[in-house]
Amino acid sequence: MTSQVSSEAGEALVGEQRSAPATADPGSAKEVRRLDRVIIRFAGDSGDGMQLTGDRFTSETASFGNDLSTLPNFPAEIRAPAGTLPGVSSFQLHFADHDILTPGDAPDVLVAMNPAALKANIADVPHGGEIIVNTDEFAKRAMQKVGYAASPLEDGSLDAYRVHPVPLTTLTVEALKDFDLSRKEAERSKNMFALGLLSWMYHRPTEGTESFLRTKFAKKPEIAEANVAAFRAGWNFGETTEDFAVSYEVAPATSAFPTGTYRNISGNLALAYGLIAASRQADLPLYLGSYPITPASDILHELSRHKNFGVRTFQAEDEIAGIGAALGAAFGGSLAVTTTSGPGVALKSETIGLAVSLELPLLIVDIQRGGPSTGLPTKTEQADLLQAMFGRNGEAPVPIVAPRTPADCFDAALDAARIALTYRTPVMLLSDGYLANGSEPWRIPETTELPDLTTRFAQGPNHQLADGTEVFWPYKRDPETLARPWAIPGTPGLEHRIGGIEKQDGTGNISYDPANHDFMVRTRQAKIDGITVPDLDVDDPDGANVLVLGWGSTYGPITAAVRRLRTAGTPIAQAHLRHLNPFPANLGEVLRRYDKVVIPEMNLGQLATLVRARYLVDAHSHNQVNGMPFKAEQLAAALQEVIDA
Repeated sequence: MTSQVSSEAGEALVGEQRSAPATADPGSAKEVRRLDRVIIRFAGDSGDGMQLTGDRFTSETASFGNDLSTLPNFPAEIRAPAGTLPGVSSFQLHFADHDILTPGDAPDVLVAMNPAALKANIADVPHGGEIIVNTDEFAKRAMQKVGYAASPLEDGSLDAYRVHPVPLTTLTVEALKDFDLSRKEAERSKNMFALGLLSWMYHRPTEGTESFLRTKFAKKPEIAEANVAAFRAGWNFGETTEDFAVSYEVAPATSAFPTGTYRNISGNLALAYGLIAASRQADLPLYLGSYPITPASDILHELSRHKNFGVRTFQAEDEIAGIGAALGAAFGGSLAVTTTSGPGVALKSETIGLAVSLELPLLIVDIQRGGPSTGLPTKTEQADLLQAMFGRNGEAPVPIVAPRTPADCFDAALDAARIALTYRTPVMLLSDGYLANGSEPWRIPETTELPDLTTRFAQGPNHQLADGTEVFWPYKRDPETLARPWAIPGTPGLEHRIGGIEKQDGTGNISYDPANHDFMVRTRQAKIDGITVPDLDVDDPDGANVLVLGWGSTYGPITAAVRRLRTAGTPIAQAHLRHLNPFPANLGEVLRRYDKVVIPEMNLGQLATLVRARYLVDAHSHNQVNGMPFKAEQLAAALQEVIDA
């Protein structure tokens, strides 16, 4: 869904949720209160459709023109045990009339579909927050399953909150009584009833959701109309019940966006689009060799829909076959990609080393998740940096690129493709589960804004022997990039040897010569070290003494925390790395400018380790590995402690 925005980027607002005086809606006797931002969390069983509910609310919010950020959070099991704490699935959405960066620290509104959802999320809701509870699910057995000795709706434990008890299941079944559905089938639509209620509360558009439901269930029109009826019943309930006396408006974020056409986009979708754009800009077919793995599988699913753009997708039998096929496609002249997560990178490591030796362009997309081993498949982490940097045998340097936001995954994919094609090297692109599943508005670029990635293949001999004979040397290098020629198999006169055994400089023949090996190792390293990347930009309006340095998905929480500190009058500088190998040429100079450097990471200090080793800077490491992104408030407090120390 897209929307047009015509404005200049404005100064972001920070601070607590603010509201204007309540006014009367001309079409209703109820009051309407204007807010600058709201954080809503939908929570229920993993089978209650919370992700779909949140996604639909997000889509309508994006079409309305708000800035937004989302945080889906769900179990790894396909169907976790019903009514249990491990089985709770949630979707948090932060939307505002100004520029925002994170899905928010704490929900202003919690929709709890059962006791487990309430218990798993109540600690995050600030006192005074609103809680909408599905009272039908608060039976004795369901409460005992999660440790409630008495009903929290009756024992006074929720007195600090504004609780709205709503029999969502009963109301949904009643609304669908005229449909030829069993009670169990009707109950499945209670998430749409909740969505309708929240859409009324926050004046969200409804046409898009109704159209979506009719399209999604086009083969089952009665199910489609039942969901539409439940959605409308939720809206009407909000309009007529006395329990909801006030509805809320959050104006479009007209000052947050430059002029353009926007759509809501997730990180994985943006990355898939970036890969397609890169293949078109390079005029090369796109080939994906992949094995399904959470949270990277969506890229495979999306790319498989775009055969019209020359995209070929191969779902392999395992991770090794996926990258092997991709490397073969690279040898054959495709823009080759393999997608995976941390465990898959470990399995692909030998073939990545082969790609380093063959010096062929290959994109390895790692959507990081909690580890080690299978770890936390649906939770986020940044713990694959050192694996990307060193996780191969021998000296096998690989460039590393990391996007900072869901929308930035598009640009990062283009950048990674640029490096791979220009320098003939495999490239690691490190996204993570937070970026992959989260979403935000994205300005759709014009094709004229995209980089020219046109690549030239070798066409004939490139070297003259002492006797004057013209031959093709597969490892004769471009003097600027040190890239070797890319010769397509079957091109007459360009036959050459490939394989993992060390190559002789120039000829590419097998070589065990010690001096040649030393030269080739140093040359491959020099090629990576010489990759052109932009200098690191530093945001330091006040001449601070402390720099907070980040990479990847910590950008949003770090920036939000920095804004809080600056609003409170504390000077602090910020810089964020996209290129982790090679580092920007000015990084050392930037680090030496500051008395203290703080590096927040969702690992135990991997970037901090690299910075300390490379630049001999005593960087302060602030770490979190709980499967969730940083909260801005907690991060701001940690940064303040470093400043005050």
